[in-house]
Amino acid sequence: MPNDQGGEVDALDARLLLLLTDEPRLGVLECSRRLGVARGTVQARMDRLERRGVLRGFPPALDLAAMGFGLTAFAVLEIAQGRRGEVAERLRAIDEVCEVHATTGQGDLLVRMVARDNDDLQRVIDRVVNVEWVSRTSTSIALSTPVPPRVRPLLERAVRT
Repeated sequence: MPNDQGGEVDALDARLLLLLTDEPRLGVLECSRRLGVARGTVQARMDRLERRGVLRGFPPALDLAAMGFGLTAFAVLEIAQGRRGEVAERLRAIDEVCEVHATTGQGDLLVRMVARDNDDLQRVIDRVVNVEWVSRTSTSIALSTPVPPRVRPLLERAVRT
């Protein structure tokens, strides 16, 4: 069994995570039946994966376009040195900001945001640009998402190895 401190997931962990990825509402007993292991094993694995931060909850998969936010954009922000935390907190206050990543390269932060349409995106960009310590932005609109966020290939590789 892998240690509790972190590192890789083993094949059983990966099979459990794949099962929960496909059907997040499954109970421990059904997981144990499908995986062919004891209920206590599944519960122990889930507890360990949660402690390690691998398994962070079971939110529903939401389609933002179906909720009226059909436009996704990415903005690269250049910010004043040493102000990443403050800028991130202010960006967190903008509901349409879905993710913020600290990056290397041309900019300092990569922001994923959504909007209802182009006019709404302009409003969101204006709010981002007006965040204190943001000095420059460059925004690109996503036309499509040919590869959506995923973890399945990594889990499937862990099952095979």
